[in-house]
Parts: sequence; structure tokens; C-alpha cells
Amino acid sequence: MGAFVVLLIGLVGVLLGYIIGKSMSNSNSRDTSEVEKLKRRVAVLLSENEVLKAKLASGSHVLGFTAEPMEYHEFDHDFASSVLGRDVEENDLKVIEGVGPKIEQLFKTSGILTWKSFAEMSVDRCNEILSKAGEQFAFHNPSTWPRQARLAYEGKWRDLKLWQESLKGGLE
Repeated sequence: MGAFVVLLIGLVGVLLGYIIGKSMSNSNSRDTSEVEKLKRRVAVLLSENEVLKAKLASGSHVLGFTAEPMEYHEFDHDFASSVLGRDVEENDLKVIEGVGPKIEQLFKTSGILTWKSFAEMSVDRCNEILSKAGEQFAFHNPSTWPRQARLAYEGKWRDLKLWQESLKGGLE
């Protein structure tokens, strides 16, 4: 009988060892799989980082801004309208986040009739126009307006849309 107990204890030990070993190997394979996924993600991120570094070194930024002079691309009504999700006419200043009909009229009265002229204007000049128009306009912050106008002038509608989606009331 004593030999039977020893044999039973031995079998239970072997069985427990097998079960524990099996569960550890499943856990390890899941961990290995997860590690491989993370390694692949790191490789993608490093690659994207290199692309962004190259863009930065060339003077080109993520949203299409460059240190280069503005480059006009012929206005494509259908493309601009489809990207922005509304009807867009050339030199419609209201495509700029933060500019509504009243501000558009204010700027047009001040001689800013095109996206190009808006893009070439300084933020200080924008503030000056707003301040001269009175208190109802002075509280607006046009810090992004000339850059948005540049993207419109250059026909970079996807960049403009993407950026505007990240803005809050026209502000970064």
C-alpha cells in the first residue's frame, strides 16, 4: 500500500508538471507573439520618423508648409468642394477656420480679396484690421489664418482639412 501511495503521488506530480509546463508554453507563445507585434510597430514608427526627419530637413513640414515661396496650383472647384464637404469658390475667405461672412467682408473691404493676399499678410496686420473694426471683431485670434490661406492658395485641400479638424475655433 505504501508503494501505491508513492506511485500515486508521483503520477500527480507528473500530471501537475505537465499541466503547468503546457500553460507556461502557451503563455510564452502569446508573449512572443505580442513582442513580435510590438517590434513590427516600432519598426514602422522608426520608418515614419525617418520620413518626417527628411521632410523637416528639406524645409517641408507635415501639413505642407515649407520655407519655399508659395506655389499656386490652379483652383479645382470639384476637388476642393469634395475634400471640405461644402461648395467652395475660388478665393472664398470663409474656407479659413474662424472666418465667417462678416470677417470675410471686413477683410475684403481692407483690400484682402484673394487667398494669396491673405497668405502674404502678417498676423499683426490681421489683428490690426480686426481691432479697427471694433470690439465685436477684436477678440478673434487670427494666428492661423494666413497659413490656412496659403494651403488654400496652393490647393493643399487635404492638408487644410486635416489641420482644421485639429483646430479649436481656428486656434492651434
